[in-house]
Amino acid sequence: MFEHTYRNHTVLITGHTGFKGAWLSLWLHHLGSKVIGYALKPPTQPSLFELCDLNRKITSVEGDVRDFGHLKNVIQKYKPEIIFHLAAQALVRRSYSDPLETYSTNVMGIVHLLEAVRQVGGVKVIINVTSDKCYENRGWVWGYRENDPMGGHDPYSSSKGCGELITAAYTKSYFDPEEYEKHGVSVASVRSGNVIGGGDWAEDRLLPDCVKALLDNRPIVIRHPDAVRPWQHVLEPLFGYLLLGQLLHRDGPRFAGAWNFGPEDEGAKPVRWIVERIVDIWGGEACWEVDQSSHPYEAHTLKLDCSKAKLMLGWYPQWDLETGLRNTIAWYRAYRLQEDMLLKTMGQIKDYEEGINKRR
Repeated sequence: MFEHTYRNHTVLITGHTGFKGAWLSLWLHHLGSKVIGYALKPPTQPSLFELCDLNRKITSVEGDVRDFGHLKNVIQKYKPEIIFHLAAQALVRRSYSDPLETYSTNVMGIVHLLEAVRQVGGVKVIINVTSDKCYENRGWVWGYRENDPMGGHDPYSSSKGCGELITAAYTKSYFDPEEYEKHGVSVASVRSGNVIGGGDWAEDRLLPDCVKALLDNRPIVIRHPDAVRPWQHVLEPLFGYLLLGQLLHRDGPRFAGAWNFGPEDEGAKPVRWIVERIVDIWGGEACWEVDQSSHPYEAHTLKLDCSKAKLMLGWYPQWDLETGLRNTIAWYRAYRLQEDMLLKTMGQIKDYEEGINKRR
Protein backbone atom coordinates (compact mmCIF):
# COMPACT_ATOMS: atom_id res chain seq x y z
CA MET A 1 0.00 0.00 0.00
CA PHE A 2 3.03 2.32 0.37
CA GLU A 3 4.95 1.57 -2.82
CA HIS A 4 3.77 4.60 -4.80
CA THR A 5 4.99 6.96 -2.10
CA TYR A 6 8.25 5.32 -1.14
CA ARG A 7 9.49 3.31 -4.13
CA ASN A 8 12.46 5.05 -5.77
CA HIS A 9 12.09 8.05 -3.47
CA THR A 10 14.95 9.18 -1.24
CA VAL A 11 14.19 8.94 2.47
CA LEU A 12 16.51 10.13 5.24
CA ILE A 13 16.30 8.41 8.63
CA THR A 14 18.23 9.89 11.53
CA GLY A 15 18.99 7.33 14.21
CA HIS A 16 18.87 4.42 11.75
CA THR A 17 21.36 2.35 13.76
CA GLY A 18 19.01 2.21 16.75
CA PHE A 19 16.31 -0.37 17.42
CA LYS A 20 13.31 1.44 15.94
CA GLY A 21 15.39 3.11 13.22
CA ALA A 22 16.74 -0.23 11.99
CA TRP A 23 13.22 -1.71 11.71
CA LEU A 24 12.08 1.38 9.77
CA SER A 25 15.15 1.24 7.51
CA LEU A 26 14.46 -2.41 6.66
CA TRP A 27 10.80 -1.74 5.94
CA LEU A 28 11.58 1.22 3.67
CA HIS A 29 14.29 -0.75 1.87
CA HIS A 30 11.72 -3.51 1.35
CA LEU A 31 9.34 -0.88 -0.12
CA GLY A 32 11.99 0.18 -2.65
CA SER A 33 13.12 3.45 -1.09
CA LYS A 34 16.57 4.92 -1.47
CA VAL A 35 17.30 4.97 2.25
CA ILE A 36 19.92 7.33 3.67
CA GLY A 37 20.77 6.76 7.31
CA TYR A 38 22.43 9.35 9.52
CA ALA A 39 23.45 8.23 13.02
CA LEU A 40 26.21 7.35 15.42
CA LYS A 41 27.58 3.82 15.48
CA PRO A 42 25.11 1.16 16.68
CA PRO A 43 24.44 1.92 20.35
CA THR A 44 24.46 -1.72 21.49
CA GLN A 45 26.24 -4.99 20.89
CA PRO A 46 24.63 -6.96 19.41
CA SER A 47 22.47 -4.64 17.30
CA LEU A 48 19.66 -5.18 14.83
CA PHE A 49 21.50 -2.91 12.37
CA GLU A 50 24.49 -5.28 12.25
CA LEU A 51 22.55 -8.54 12.55
CA CYS A 52 20.56 -7.61 9.41
CA ASP A 53 23.66 -6.28 7.60
CA LEU A 54 21.89 -2.99 6.94
CA ASN A 55 25.14 -1.29 6.01
CA ARG A 56 25.02 -3.21 2.71
CA LYS A 57 21.39 -2.36 1.97
CA ILE A 58 21.19 1.35 2.57
CA THR A 59 23.51 4.35 2.46
CA SER A 60 24.72 4.69 6.03
CA VAL A 61 26.40 7.92 7.11
CA GLU A 62 28.02 8.14 10.52
CA GLY A 63 27.13 11.44 12.10
CA ASP A 64 25.81 13.21 15.17
CA VAL A 65 22.64 15.32 15.03
CA ARG A 66 24.46 17.78 17.31
CA ASP A 67 26.83 18.47 14.37
CA PHE A 68 24.80 20.98 12.38
CA GLY A 69 27.30 21.40 9.54
CA HIS A 70 27.61 17.68 8.85
CA LEU A 71 23.86 17.10 9.00
CA LYS A 72 23.21 20.01 6.66
CA ASN A 73 25.83 18.72 4.19
CA VAL A 74 24.20 15.27 4.15
CA ILE A 75 20.81 16.82 3.34
CA GLN A 76 22.41 18.92 0.60
CA LYS A 77 24.21 15.92 -0.88
CA TYR A 78 21.43 13.32 -0.90
CA LYS A 79 18.40 15.59 -1.34
CA PRO A 80 15.83 13.52 0.57
CA GLU A 81 12.13 14.14 -0.07
CA ILE A 82 11.05 12.61 3.24
CA ILE A 83 12.81 12.69 6.61
CA PHE A 84 12.04 10.57 9.66
CA HIS A 85 13.84 11.99 12.68
CA LEU A 86 14.46 9.22 15.21
CA ALA A 87 17.93 10.13 16.53
CA ALA A 88 17.68 10.57 20.29
CA GLN A 89 18.96 9.76 23.74
CA ALA A 90 16.01 7.48 24.47
CA LEU A 91 16.45 6.22 28.05
CA VAL A 92 14.84 7.73 31.14
CA ARG A 93 17.42 6.43 33.63
CA ARG A 94 20.33 7.58 31.46
CA SER A 95 18.77 11.05 31.29
CA TYR A 96 19.17 11.31 35.08
CA SER A 97 22.88 10.43 34.91
CA ASP A 98 23.63 12.51 31.80
CA PRO A 99 21.10 15.31 31.33
CA LEU A 100 23.52 17.34 29.20
CA GLU A 101 23.70 14.63 26.54
CA THR A 102 19.93 14.15 26.73
CA TYR A 103 19.04 17.80 26.19
CA SER A 104 21.76 18.50 23.63
CA THR A 105 20.69 15.50 21.54
CA ASN A 106 16.93 15.61 21.95
CA VAL A 107 16.49 19.38 21.86
CA MET A 108 19.26 20.71 19.63
CA GLY A 109 19.04 17.65 17.39
CA ILE A 110 15.57 18.61 16.16
CA VAL A 111 16.58 22.28 15.97
CA HIS A 112 19.51 21.35 13.72
CA LEU A 113 17.36 19.16 11.50
CA LEU A 114 14.61 21.74 11.01
CA GLU A 115 17.09 24.55 10.47
CA ALA A 116 19.07 22.50 7.94
CA VAL A 117 15.87 21.82 5.99
CA ARG A 118 14.94 25.50 6.15
CA GLN A 119 18.33 26.52 4.77
CA VAL A 120 18.76 23.78 2.17
CA GLY A 121 15.20 23.35 0.88
CA GLY A 122 13.89 20.52 -1.29
CA VAL A 123 12.45 18.38 1.52
CA LYS A 124 8.69 17.73 1.29
CA VAL A 125 7.98 15.86 4.53
CA ILE A 126 9.50 15.92 8.03
CA ILE A 127 8.24 13.55 10.74
CA ASN A 128 9.72 14.13 14.18
CA VAL A 129 9.47 11.02 16.37
CA THR A 130 9.16 11.95 20.04
CA SER A 131 7.50 9.94 22.82
CA ASP A 132 4.32 9.43 24.82
CA LYS A 133 6.35 10.78 27.74
CA CYS A 134 6.28 14.28 26.21
CA TYR A 135 2.94 14.96 27.93
CA GLU A 136 2.60 16.55 31.35
CA ASN A 137 1.74 13.37 33.21
CA ARG A 138 -1.10 13.86 35.65
CA GLY A 139 -1.68 10.17 36.38
CA TRP A 140 -4.95 10.07 34.44
CA VAL A 141 -6.58 6.70 33.78
CA TRP A 142 -7.71 7.95 30.37
CA GLY A 143 -5.42 8.58 27.42
CA TYR A 144 -3.63 11.80 26.61
CA ARG A 145 -4.70 13.62 23.45
CA GLU A 146 -2.52 15.52 21.02
CA ASN A 147 -3.66 18.91 22.36
CA ASP A 148 -2.84 18.14 25.99
CA PRO A 149 0.02 20.20 27.46
CA MET A 150 3.64 19.14 27.22
CA GLY A 151 5.64 18.46 30.38
CA GLY A 152 8.08 15.98 31.86
CA HIS A 153 9.25 15.16 35.38
CA ASP A 154 12.59 13.68 34.31
CA PRO A 155 15.15 15.10 31.84
CA TYR A 156 14.22 12.59 29.12
CA SER A 157 10.49 13.34 29.22
CA SER A 158 11.17 17.06 29.49
CA SER A 159 13.50 16.95 26.48
CA LYS A 160 10.81 15.25 24.41
CA GLY A 161 8.27 17.88 25.43
CA CYS A 162 10.80 20.54 24.39
CA GLY A 163 11.23 18.80 21.04
CA GLU A 164 7.50 18.99 20.47
CA LEU A 165 7.41 22.70 21.30
CA ILE A 166 10.33 23.35 18.95
CA THR A 167 8.62 21.45 16.14
CA ALA A 168 5.44 23.46 16.65
CA ALA A 169 7.37 26.75 16.73
CA TYR A 170 9.31 26.00 13.53
CA THR A 171 6.09 24.92 11.84
CA LYS A 172 4.34 28.17 12.73
CA SER A 173 7.36 30.35 11.95
CA TYR A 174 8.74 28.77 8.77
CA PHE A 175 6.53 25.89 7.56
CA ASP A 176 3.04 27.28 8.16
CA PRO A 177 0.50 24.96 6.52
CA GLU A 178 -1.45 28.00 5.33
CA GLU A 179 1.62 29.15 3.36
CA TYR A 180 2.51 25.72 1.97
CA GLU A 181 2.76 27.02 -1.60
CA LYS A 182 5.69 29.21 -0.53
CA HIS A 183 7.83 26.63 1.31
CA GLY A 184 6.48 23.20 0.21
CA VAL A 185 7.27 21.47 3.53
CA SER A 186 4.82 19.46 5.66
CA VAL A 187 5.85 18.84 9.28
CA ALA A 188 4.38 16.39 11.79
CA SER A 189 5.34 14.99 15.17
CA VAL A 190 4.48 11.48 16.31
CA ARG A 191 4.13 10.02 19.80
CA SER A 192 3.97 6.29 20.48
CA GLY A 193 3.83 4.00 23.48
CA ASN A 194 6.47 1.64 24.87
CA VAL A 195 7.58 -0.39 21.87
CA ILE A 196 8.64 -4.01 22.01
CA GLY A 197 10.12 -6.23 19.33
CA GLY A 198 13.11 -8.30 18.35
CA GLY A 199 16.49 -6.65 18.15
CA ASP A 200 16.19 -4.28 21.10
CA TRP A 201 19.29 -4.61 23.30
CA ALA A 202 19.19 -1.25 25.09
CA GLU A 203 20.06 -1.00 28.77
CA ASP A 204 17.37 -0.30 31.36
CA ARG A 205 14.46 -1.25 29.10
CA LEU A 206 12.04 -3.92 30.21
CA LEU A 207 12.04 -6.34 27.26
CA PRO A 208 15.81 -6.29 26.66
CA ASP A 209 16.40 -6.73 30.39
CA CYS A 210 14.02 -9.70 30.41
CA VAL A 211 15.61 -11.32 27.37
CA LYS A 212 19.16 -10.88 28.66
CA ALA A 213 18.16 -12.59 31.90
CA LEU A 214 16.40 -15.42 30.06
CA LEU A 215 19.36 -16.01 27.75
CA ASP A 216 21.66 -16.10 30.81
CA ASN A 217 19.30 -18.46 32.72
CA ARG A 218 18.89 -16.05 35.62
CA PRO A 219 15.80 -14.45 37.20
CA ILE A 220 14.29 -11.37 35.58
CA VAL A 221 14.61 -8.40 37.96
CA ILE A 222 12.07 -5.58 37.60
CA ARG A 223 11.97 -2.14 39.23
CA HIS A 224 8.40 -0.85 38.97
CA PRO A 225 6.01 -3.85 38.78
CA ASP A 226 2.84 -1.76 39.06
CA ALA A 227 3.72 0.94 36.52
CA VAL A 228 1.18 0.95 33.66
CA ARG A 229 2.41 1.61 30.12
CA PRO A 230 0.89 1.42 26.63
CA TRP A 231 2.79 -1.55 25.17
CA GLN A 232 2.89 -2.20 21.42
CA HIS A 233 5.03 -4.03 18.87
CA VAL A 234 7.48 -1.75 17.08
CA LEU A 235 5.74 -2.32 13.74
CA GLU A 236 2.56 -0.66 15.05
CA PRO A 237 3.89 2.91 15.32
CA LEU A 238 6.08 2.42 12.24
CA PHE A 239 2.90 1.62 10.28
CA GLY A 240 1.54 4.93 11.55
CA TYR A 241 4.69 6.84 10.58
CA LEU A 242 4.69 5.39 7.07
CA LEU A 243 0.99 6.05 6.59
CA LEU A 244 1.35 9.62 7.82
CA GLY A 245 4.39 10.16 5.60
CA GLN A 246 2.42 8.94 2.60
CA LEU A 247 -0.48 11.29 3.29
CA LEU A 248 1.80 14.27 3.92
CA HIS A 249 3.71 13.56 0.71
CA ARG A 250 0.51 13.22 -1.31
CA ASP A 251 -1.73 15.86 0.23
CA GLY A 252 0.72 18.40 1.61
CA PRO A 253 -0.04 20.15 4.91
CA ARG A 254 -3.52 18.73 5.44
CA PHE A 255 -2.09 16.14 7.85
CA ALA A 256 0.56 18.33 9.51
CA GLY A 257 0.65 18.49 13.30
CA ALA A 258 0.84 16.04 16.19
CA TRP A 259 -0.31 12.40 16.16
CA ASN A 260 -0.56 9.62 18.73
CA PHE A 261 0.08 5.99 17.75
CA GLY A 262 -0.60 3.75 20.73
CA PRO A 263 -2.27 0.41 21.43
CA GLU A 264 -5.90 -0.25 22.20
CA ASP A 265 -6.88 0.17 25.85
CA GLU A 266 -6.19 -3.50 26.58
CA GLY A 267 -2.58 -2.89 25.52
CA ALA A 268 -1.99 -0.67 28.56
CA LYS A 269 -0.74 -3.12 31.16
CA PRO A 270 1.39 -3.02 34.31
CA VAL A 271 4.98 -4.18 34.12
CA ARG A 272 4.10 -7.15 36.31
CA TRP A 273 1.59 -8.45 33.73
CA ILE A 274 4.12 -8.13 30.89
CA VAL A 275 6.82 -10.03 32.76
CA GLU A 276 4.44 -12.81 33.75
CA ARG A 277 3.41 -13.29 30.12
CA ILE A 278 7.04 -13.31 28.96
CA VAL A 279 7.87 -15.99 31.54
CA ASP A 280 4.87 -18.07 30.43
CA ILE A 281 5.72 -17.77 26.74
CA TRP A 282 9.42 -18.53 27.27
CA GLY A 283 8.65 -21.53 29.48
CA GLY A 284 11.17 -23.73 31.22
CA GLU A 285 12.51 -22.44 34.52
CA ALA A 286 12.07 -18.75 33.68
CA CYS A 287 11.16 -16.64 36.72
CA TRP A 288 11.16 -13.05 37.95
CA GLU A 289 11.59 -10.97 41.11
CA VAL A 290 11.30 -7.35 42.21
CA ASP A 291 14.38 -5.20 42.80
CA GLN A 292 13.82 -3.72 46.27
CA SER A 293 16.47 -0.99 46.00
CA SER A 294 15.55 2.65 45.36
CA HIS A 295 15.22 3.96 41.79
CA PRO A 296 14.68 7.31 40.06
CA TYR A 297 11.11 8.50 39.62
CA GLU A 298 9.05 7.14 36.72
CA ALA A 299 5.40 8.00 36.06
CA HIS A 300 3.00 5.37 37.39
CA THR A 301 0.31 5.49 34.68
CA LEU A 302 0.49 6.59 31.05
CA LYS A 303 -1.95 5.97 28.19
CA LEU A 304 -2.55 7.51 24.76
CA ASP A 305 -5.79 8.45 23.04
CA CYS A 306 -5.38 7.57 19.34
CA SER A 307 -8.84 8.59 18.15
CA LYS A 308 -7.41 11.26 15.86
CA ALA A 309 -5.15 8.83 13.95
CA LYS A 310 -7.93 6.25 13.63
CA LEU A 311 -10.47 8.76 12.35
CA MET A 312 -8.33 10.95 10.10
CA LEU A 313 -5.58 8.59 8.90
CA GLY A 314 -7.36 5.25 8.91
CA TRP A 315 -4.60 3.87 11.14
CA TYR A 316 -5.32 1.07 13.57
CA PRO A 317 -3.26 -1.46 15.56
CA GLN A 318 -2.82 -4.77 13.72
CA TRP A 319 -1.41 -6.97 16.48
CA ASP A 320 -2.82 -7.21 19.98
CA LEU A 321 -0.36 -7.28 22.88
CA GLU A 322 -0.31 -11.08 23.07
CA THR A 323 0.63 -11.32 19.37
CA GLY A 324 3.29 -8.65 19.78
CA LEU A 325 4.83 -10.43 22.74
CA ARG A 326 4.82 -13.80 20.99
CA ASN A 327 6.49 -12.34 17.90
CA THR A 328 9.06 -10.63 20.09
CA ILE A 329 9.95 -13.80 21.98
CA ALA A 330 9.99 -15.77 18.71
CA TRP A 331 12.59 -13.31 17.36
CA TYR A 332 14.86 -13.75 20.36
CA ARG A 333 14.46 -17.54 20.28
CA ALA A 334 15.61 -17.44 16.65
CA TYR A 335 18.58 -15.33 17.68
CA ARG A 336 19.50 -17.85 20.39
CA LEU A 337 19.40 -20.60 17.76
CA GLN A 338 21.67 -18.53 15.47
CA GLU A 339 19.11 -18.32 12.67
CA ASP A 340 19.27 -15.76 9.84
CA MET A 341 17.96 -12.68 11.61
CA LEU A 342 17.40 -10.72 8.40
CA LEU A 343 15.03 -13.43 7.18
CA LYS A 344 13.33 -13.55 10.59
CA THR A 345 12.89 -9.79 10.76
CA MET A 346 11.66 -9.46 7.19
CA GLY A 347 9.31 -12.38 7.76
CA GLN A 348 7.64 -10.47 10.58
CA ILE A 349 7.39 -7.32 8.47
CA LYS A 350 5.74 -9.27 5.66
CA ASP A 351 3.34 -10.96 8.10
CA TYR A 352 2.39 -7.56 9.40
CA GLU A 353 1.86 -6.23 5.87
CA GLU A 354 -0.45 -9.12 5.09
CA GLY A 355 -2.59 -8.11 8.04
CA ILE A 356 -2.78 -4.53 6.78
CA ASN A 357 -3.80 -5.65 3.30
CA LYS A 358 -6.49 -8.00 4.60
CA ARG A 359 -8.09 -5.29 6.70
CA ARG A 360 -8.01 -2.74 3.88
